[in-house]
Amino acid sequence: MIILTLDLGSNVGWALYNADNEQVISSNTQKFKAGKFDSPNKRWHDFGIWLKEIKQQYGEINSVYFEQVDFLSSRSTAWPHFYGGLLAKLFDFCEHHNIMYSGVSVGTIKKHITGKGNAGKEQVIAAIRALGHAPCDDNEADALALMHYALDQEELLVI
Repeated sequence: MIILTLDLGSNVGWALYNADNEQVISSNTQKFKAGKFDSPNKRWHDFGIWLKEIKQQYGEINSVYFEQVDFLSSRSTAWPHFYGGLLAKLFDFCEHHNIMYSGVSVGTIKKHITGKGNAGKEQVIAAIRALGHAPCDDNEADALALMHYALDQEELLVI
């Protein structure tokens, strides 16, 4: 049983749980930046390649959970377009490989890990550190928080 959780953005926080590997959680942040002269599609293309590499490295992924973003925030109009492109790549990847996928709202993840649906980044990071993880940034912390939510949904135990 392998579960992948993603905090989608230019810096994708990710966590991977492998029940067959003594229930180890791996996590990090993967950056998707485009240069000045790169195609607008480059970051989406690179994200698709990265998903394939994750699957090749870790094997059969059983489910993917991703942080579902509310577009009513004060972000620019470019952000929903970029996020939508990442979702399209993710959905295509999951459908192609018959992987179950599910979006989880930011508030649900925060409430699960901190007890407060409106917790700040530092509160989420502190809660993740209290569970024994050492995230490099808030993106990785969000992916780890989502992993703990996913594990409870899947009724799996983490050592």
